[in-house]
Amino acid sequence: MEIGLERGFRTALGDIIIMQLQLASVFFTFSLGTRVHYFGRTILHGGAKYRATGRGFVVRHEKFAENYRLYSRSHFVKGLELMVLLICYRLYGSAADDGISYALLSFSMWFLVLSWLFAPFLLNPSGFEWQKIVEDWEDWSKWISCRGGIGVPSVKSWESWWEEEQEHLRHTGFMGCLVEIILSIRFFIYQYGIVYHLNMTASIRQGIRQSIVVYCLSWLVIVAVLIILKIVSMGRMKFSADFQLMFRLVKLVMFVGSIVTIAMLFYFLDLTIGDIFQSILAFVPTGWALLQISQACRTVVKGIGMWGSVKALARGYEYMMGVLLFAPITILAWFPFVSEFQTRLLFNQAFSRGLQIQRILAGSKMQA
Repeated sequence: MEIGLERGFRTALGDIIIMQLQLASVFFTFSLGTRVHYFGRTILHGGAKYRATGRGFVVRHEKFAENYRLYSRSHFVKGLELMVLLICYRLYGSAADDGISYALLSFSMWFLVLSWLFAPFLLNPSGFEWQKIVEDWEDWSKWISCRGGIGVPSVKSWESWWEEEQEHLRHTGFMGCLVEIILSIRFFIYQYGIVYHLNMTASIRQGIRQSIVVYCLSWLVIVAVLIILKIVSMGRMKFSADFQLMFRLVKLVMFVGSIVTIAMLFYFLDLTIGDIFQSILAFVPTGWALLQISQACRTVVKGIGMWGSVKALARGYEYMMGVLLFAPITILAWFPFVSEFQTRLLFNQAFSRGLQIQRILAGSKMQA
């Protein structure tokens, strides 16, 4: 309306169309996520400080690891949580019976999810250039596998960055930790709803008491997985160096045992492939909730000697999230026109031509 009153409504309409083509709505939605995250964290735990928003004209390519460090907690985790909820709404929701109704009802939420997950890469110069993708993956793999320690910066090690991300929990009070735990309980309620709809539980989920039994049985699966992870972690520390054969035999026995257990569930409890997919939807968020509660109760977890297992589980979740984010970017980078379209979309024609010439010269130097 402001542009229409100043310069005419035809000009305003053209400017709005151009801004949408330049992903202005994506950037605005993403920037709102930044404010929401840090406002919420500051209200719960205090510690207000300046957050750089990067107002300059950015033409330098940011590595995938850098974007992950900046936006993992503020955008990627929340985006993936909303995506899982939207998938569950499609599977179990009754308001949208067909695909068209579901698309109309959830379009705005899917736009929010995609903006929070992929805006840093869409607006990243040369974000879909294949050589940059290869370098980003190597850099991110090196970063997430590097062990931390005294004097190791967060840009070099995932462990150092993970410790820094929990700094607000060290300075918060009892109420801040309690609120974090209460907020994490939502994942347990979600787990109950998913487990209740499994086909294998249809014969025993009659009545409130039976449904609670089903929920408790699902926790046995989670406890079993945690025990396996603990055994693997301890075996790696004690046997991987001197008794490699013994460590491999232990992993083989656990793998065969898992396959046999799944086969028995298929045979005796009518487990289906759909149940496996739904179980993943149920248990993966539950594991994340256990991580959040463990971080809030850091002192207690360290006291019982489980902090190493928590760190190993957290690394696995980070690696999984990184792969989920990196896979679509890699697929798009296979097509050369995507990178050229992104360059023309973000920058003017003169700069786009200069960037293309720079790529040709860089390729010539590499061949020479």
